[in-house]
Amino acid sequence: MTDAAGRNYCIRTDKLTRKFGDLTAVDHLSLNIPAGEIYGFLGPNGSGKSTSIRLICGLLSPSSGKVEALGYSIPRQAEKLKSRLGYMTQKFSLYQDLSVDENLRFIASIQGLPKKIRESRIRELRRQFHLEKNRDQLTGTMSGGQKQRLALAAAIIHNPSLLILDEPTSAVDPESRREFWEYLFELVGQGMSILVSTHYMDEAERCHRLAIIQKGRLRAEGEPRKLMSGLGAEVFLAHGRSDELIHWRKELVSHNDIPGCTQIGNSLRIMITSGRKNPEAWLSSTFPFLGKVEQTRPNLEDVFVKATHQDHIQEEGRL
Repeated sequence: MTDAAGRNYCIRTDKLTRKFGDLTAVDHLSLNIPAGEIYGFLGPNGSGKSTSIRLICGLLSPSSGKVEALGYSIPRQAEKLKSRLGYMTQKFSLYQDLSVDENLRFIASIQGLPKKIRESRIRELRRQFHLEKNRDQLTGTMSGGQKQRLALAAAIIHNPSLLILDEPTSAVDPESRREFWEYLFELVGQGMSILVSTHYMDEAERCHRLAIIQKGRLRAEGEPRKLMSGLGAEVFLAHGRSDELIHWRKELVSHNDIPGCTQIGNSLRIMITSGRKNPEAWLSSTFPFLGKVEQTRPNLEDVFVKATHQDHIQEEGRL
């Protein structure tokens, strides 16, 4: 899919909406997701990430709005999309009482791989994802990281153009998460487009582009680096004892010009909305108990906090 400027997209949504009774899970979501990149959905549990993914895959029908994936109108052409789509669910969904090879053979047959190339493709995936020693192991006895690699191998066994991953690393250790992301960059290097949902800030920062989703709505979108540099707020650190910081934070977050304040060890990370002249002096004079404060660079968590600030203050009754 290309636009008038010749930009190539793998997914496009226009005011995509999905309601479940009185609950609006996805609310007028409009996205243009570039092909050949890792595009991330960042948001907390219940933000609408998984529902958006199911709409894009054609597993759910929208209440209103439009979605296209790889040029197909979804859900009307969802069957045509299947052969070009790889999908890895949040919950491990392969058969626990089958071996690695048995699971891969089963998925290969479902995906319609010709028998003459089926075994060679399985050998290739075992090597790529370091599953050679596990080929005869029952899947139910494998570690979380091994299961994750197997699930990824199964999702791409038919060489899809688009790979969609719904919080794929939520149940594995940090080392396995890092290794998994290296596999994703290898796949992008081979020409695959990837959409991945996550609630880990470090993973979101590794995406080429990112959509921050809260309550089914798009709150911010762009390259992580540009989102951080264009935060529209100043960030400061104040240091103190842990018992002091708890009380300080309560006072700070009650101020409308402070959209975020987070305790990190023996420090508070304080965000001040842009527009205040000499924000460091204002912070010290307004909250003299802080003592000396120091400015620091924004990170992706700051972007997320500011993007979802309106929802938080509504929940706290501050509006």
